[in-house]
Amino acid sequence: MNSKKETQKATSIDEKKWKQEVLKELMSMAGVGRSIASKLIDSGYVSLKLIAVTAPRVLANEVGIGEKTAEKLVSAARMAIGLEFSTALDFLKHRQIIKHITTGSKALDDLLGGGIETSGITEFYGEYRTGKTQICHTIAVTVQLPEERGGLEGKALYVDTEGTFRPERIVPIAKRFGLDPEDVLQNIIVTRAFSSDHQIAIIRKAKKEIPLRNIKLVIVDSLTNHFRAEYVGIDTLAIRQQKINVHLHDLHRIAYAFNTAVVVTNQVLVNPATFFGNPIHAIGGNIVAHNITTRVSLRKSKGNKRVAKMEDSPYLPESEIVFEISDSGIIDSSIEE
Repeated sequence: MNSKKETQKATSIDEKKWKQEVLKELMSMAGVGRSIASKLIDSGYVSLKLIAVTAPRVLANEVGIGEKTAEKLVSAARMAIGLEFSTALDFLKHRQIIKHITTGSKALDDLLGGGIETSGITEFYGEYRTGKTQICHTIAVTVQLPEERGGLEGKALYVDTEGTFRPERIVPIAKRFGLDPEDVLQNIIVTRAFSSDHQIAIIRKAKKEIPLRNIKLVIVDSLTNHFRAEYVGIDTLAIRQQKINVHLHDLHRIAYAFNTAVVVTNQVLVNPATFFGNPIHAIGGNIVAHNITTRVSLRKSKGNKRVAKMEDSPYLPESEIVFEISDSGIIDSSIEE
């Protein structure tokens, strides 16, 4: 198997040529000259689709233009890509662009409807040592595989908020899939976020990097770590929730505009007042729950086995599967429970 040939497809595109193509696309909108188009590119607004799904006020603040100008740009972009009324049949045809990334476990892929889905946010939450980060390490490798093997021939952006990313962990996973470990490591862009503001800024800066570097997967491990540490007490709860809400909307726009898969992990809390049902809940409350496309809870089982439960999905049924954590990443469990 020629592993170098497979991973070479995940290399970045020519920046100069790419910028010229983006300029041409943006300047195709009425009233957009080179100056505004360059401002849009510098601020990460590198596609009509991304502009079309952005609120004018957000666009004005990030690009440094007047709100009236931003309203015209958003309106023109929506018209250009046909983001208006459509039939359910048209929407079904649009869904055909959705792709999936294998997790390394067929059972977990089946639970997710074929793997990690693009154009949406998938959340894995659970207590410590339930496999959240191990899933992230595995899919950072599998996204680089050819499509016929469950990948997208692209790179991964790994936003590490807890200091748990380990490049040494990537090596045996890459070897399992017959890939060159050095090539695979080269195709994982890692950035450490040290605060909630830093985390938000990284994702906003990523708008430009995603198409330029051929990033097909964005991982945030974990989503709520910094928000939970920085906003303590009931008096800061509203501010914390609003900032998380804005952050999730940034991730949603990226997922939709670039048909990219976004995966976030989440911490949990235990409600001691719960007398019936599961006392373990994901951090972030309704704000996070309402903004996640697909939500999966994880819990420990015997040995290296873990149980994944589909908690919420627009179309997938609630069900459970068992998988294992091995030296070579996430694998199917040898004995189902």
